[in-house]
Amino acid sequence: MSESRRGVAFGIGAYLCWGFFPLYWPLLEPASPLEVLAHRVVWSMLLVMVLITAMGKWPQMRAIAGNPRLMLTLAAASVVVAVNWGSFIYGVTNGHVIETSLGYFINPLVTVLLAVFVLKEQLRPAQWCAIGIGTAAVVVLTVDYGRLPWVALIVAFSFAAYGFFKKKADLGAFEGLGMETAILFPLALTFLVVLQLRGELTFGHEGAGNASLLIGTGVVTAIPLLLFSAAATRLSLTTLGILQYLGPVIQFIAGLTFFGEDMTQARWFGFVLVWLALVVFTVDALVGHRRTLRQCAEGAAL
Repeated sequence: MSESRRGVAFGIGAYLCWGFFPLYWPLLEPASPLEVLAHRVVWSMLLVMVLITAMGKWPQMRAIAGNPRLMLTLAAASVVVAVNWGSFIYGVTNGHVIETSLGYFINPLVTVLLAVFVLKEQLRPAQWCAIGIGTAAVVVLTVDYGRLPWVALIVAFSFAAYGFFKKKADLGAFEGLGMETAILFPLALTFLVVLQLRGELTFGHEGAGNASLLIGTGVVTAIPLLLFSAAATRLSLTTLGILQYLGPVIQFIAGLTFFGEDMTQARWFGFVLVWLALVVFTVDALVGHRRTLRQCAEGAAL
């Protein structure tokens, strides 16, 4: 099997895992979303630290810890990833699976907005068109819900911000996640201890099955990350960008079928607008990628 095919297989595996995430978190009841988030941080850090030890990456970790500017960027990344994880867990455990999928559908559009307002990048007309259609979709869904789709918006903006800080840090997957979870670890552990002292901790009080599933939050976090890391080294960003829609598609189908969430005609219309925006966005990205490749080829021939 060629490296590119391996990359596609790894990428599909990663996004399948992320797509089926909504089926895992309800199994952790009666743990609250905040307790689940704290466990995810604690067990993810422990597992990633084991993997970092196995891969001999502690020198890199010490170098990161000795760079104040980089640590500040990672601290910001840790905050927004905690918000993203927390809002996702809240959404899928409180009947908003379809809305969380909406967040990941509109995430590419939010990322483009960050590029405009933070990085001062210039957008092509097709990109502005996609953002306009996406904005119209949010307006339609707001009217139908009777409120802003805040779960989707928090998921989208936090994940886009996380991607921005990750790009700014420019670290390997495990070094970055290891340091981010290490930053959050004291807060997460303190929160769990407080819950225990108040008699509200689920872990260890709801049977071995519940405890095992809570520990498993570290595993289900690390496995897709491993797969994604393997895919990212073998595939172009364009291919990864197309594969990323697989996750929210599965989440949307799960919300519609397994969780039986309602989809009114207005919500269908709103989602169709989102998908139309993504088609415009993706086609423009593909055309731009091919144009760049052609220009590089012509430049090499001169």
